[in-house]
Parts: sequence; C-alpha cells; structure tokens
Amino acid sequence: MNVEKILAISGKPGLFELKLQTRSGFLAESLLDGKKITVGLRSNVSLLSEISMYTYSEEKPLVEIMRAIAVKENEGPTPVNSKDDNAKLIAYFKEILPDYDEDRVYASDIKKLLNWYNILQAKGLVSKEEPKVENAEEVKEQVVEEVKAKKEAKPKTKK
Repeated sequence: MNVEKILAISGKPGLFELKLQTRSGFLAESLLDGKKITVGLRSNVSLLSEISMYTYSEEKPLVEIMRAIAVKENEGPTPVNSKDDNAKLIAYFKEILPDYDEDRVYASDIKKLLNWYNILQAKGLVSKEEPKVENAEEVKEQVVEEVKAKKEAKPKTKK
C-alpha cells in the first residue's frame, strides 16, 4: 500500500493525491471526484503515511491498520460504513485493532478511518502485502558509502 502522496486536508471531505508543489502551496486531486484544487501553505494538511492511532502500548501507523483491514476483508470494502451506529463501528474496529486506546480514539476517528479505507479501496490503493524495499542491500551499501565519504571529506579543525 503506497500512501506517501495521499493527503487529508482539514475542512475538505475525502482524500487527495498530491500532484504538484508550487511556491504558494500545492495542487491536489480529489480521490472522490477527480477535481483538482490548489491548497495554500496555511491549510492544515496531513499525509496519511504520518497519521497514527493510539493503542495502549504504542501509536499504530494508519497504514498498518489499513493493511489489517485489507487482510480481514481480502482487499475488499468494509462491511460497516460511516453511516452505521457507533456500537457497530467500535465492535468492528475492535476486531481489527483489539488494543486500541478507547479513551483517546473516538467513534468519529473510526468513522474517518473506515471512510478513508473505503475510498482507497475503491481506487485500488489498498493491499494486504507487506511493503517491500527493492534493492535494499544496494541502498544500504550506498548509504554506508555516502556516510564514509562525508566523514573523509570533513576537514579536522583544531581548537
């Protein structure tokens, strides 16, 4: 599941895909209706890859929770939606994330998560596959070489 360019914009329904960055903000395309909007730098914008939900032991990234839903639903839509009553939503969410912090995760958060999952699922952006880094060894070696090169290039100064 690749949600690195998927945005949630405060005050705007649904999710958006980052298309282009400009001097005064960026251009985003709605995943609901495909309309493009310009978003200023003052807008409250969150990347889906940076959002987490509280559990009793840690903060769980939204991507992992959505992957758990994809596994449970075999990459299909959820049987519950944001229009269902809170008790049904909470019962479903407990099946997905049993140790979520009930004091800090509200029913409105669960509704938003399930709504976002269904939007991403309709666009074919959800996956039950673990993310894989291709050429992981090559990337690691390249980073090590860059760090070594920086250390060697740094002149030693005496105080």
